[in-house]
Amino acid sequence: MRRRRWPVVVMVLGVLGLLTWYVVYTQHVVRQLRVAAAGQGQMYSRIFRALQDTSATQDPTVTLLELSQQIRESGLPLVLTDPDGRVYGAANLPFDEPLEGERTKAFVRDLDRQNAPILQPGFGGVHYGDSPIVRGLQVIPILQAIGIGLLVAFGIYALIERGRADREKVWAGMAREAAHQLGTPLSAMAGWLELLRDMVTTTTASRAVEAMEQDLQRLERVSHRFERIGRPPRDEQVDCAALVDRLASYFAARAPTLARTVRIRSEHPDGPLMTRGDKVLLEWVLEVLIKNAMDALAGRDGEVVVSAIPLPEGGVRIRVQDDGPGIPRKLRKRIFDAGFTTKDRGWGIGLSLARRIVQENHEGKLMLADTDRGAAFDVILNG
Repeated sequence: MRRRRWPVVVMVLGVLGLLTWYVVYTQHVVRQLRVAAAGQGQMYSRIFRALQDTSATQDPTVTLLELSQQIRESGLPLVLTDPDGRVYGAANLPFDEPLEGERTKAFVRDLDRQNAPILQPGFGGVHYGDSPIVRGLQVIPILQAIGIGLLVAFGIYALIERGRADREKVWAGMAREAAHQLGTPLSAMAGWLELLRDMVTTTTASRAVEAMEQDLQRLERVSHRFERIGRPPRDEQVDCAALVDRLASYFAARAPTLARTVRIRSEHPDGPLMTRGDKVLLEWVLEVLIKNAMDALAGRDGEVVVSAIPLPEGGVRIRVQDDGPGIPRKLRKRIFDAGFTTKDRGWGIGLSLARRIVQENHEGKLMLADTDRGAAFDVILNG
């Protein structure tokens, strides 16, 4: 439940962050506009005061110096040039270099691209740029639009994930209900097999009953797997050597032996190979890989080897390898995609489900290994 709520939390925090940023920035712009308005008011008052003061004691230089200081305080970048284009004055330059330098000339060209210069015949020109308020208004709305776009994209992604989670919940419920419904007929079949075992008198019939009991046990394990869908995996000790032996033995007894011969065997060092995980889910993964290997040998003789070895850095590698035709290179990137299959009656969920069990439930890896012949899938489990 907590995993499903995090997109909503991120959405709410993102909206609150954008609103807070918008309110804070607009208030900052309002304060800057008020300061600029106050500066313009002071500038106008000094100009009108100088115009109205006709006394001989009024020095216009003082007024001009005051206006120059007011321009500097406004933050407006400004450069003055003579009729020959030489720079003789500047204010609010973003660098500290001589006015006659090349960098200043380049800066003048940048200012002219922002705003047309004010040229006075016989005087020169005034080259000015944008104020800090204008520069901010050019950049901040773009950043806010990008933030809103990202938030909308994340919202769409969250809705898609929410829909997928709801579908998975429905499928998990259906799987557990199917497992529950299978419980009654499986229990009845177990009872009938007990009666049948007491009635058989031949060796062949006894072997048939034993095989049916093994299949019944497998059906019960499959039923238990469906009950586990959508629930947290178990964390228990798993002997990978015993696991590959059991599965190889089970499928070897059911491999084709008439029109074609498929051999299934296991390989591993002596002794147990222990790792932690969910035994039922790992068995499910290996069954998927072994079945796919047997299907790859359809119509030909071949061999499937289920091996397990310890890794030097810790953990266990389980490999399921066949000597069939292999997987075409152009399909290797798609074999783990849900719904992709090369079989006429396949659902395309086996490898996708197997990789999810290994990666999400066991924090391991399921990958297609490089081989000279056939196909090989490696299951990497941490110790």
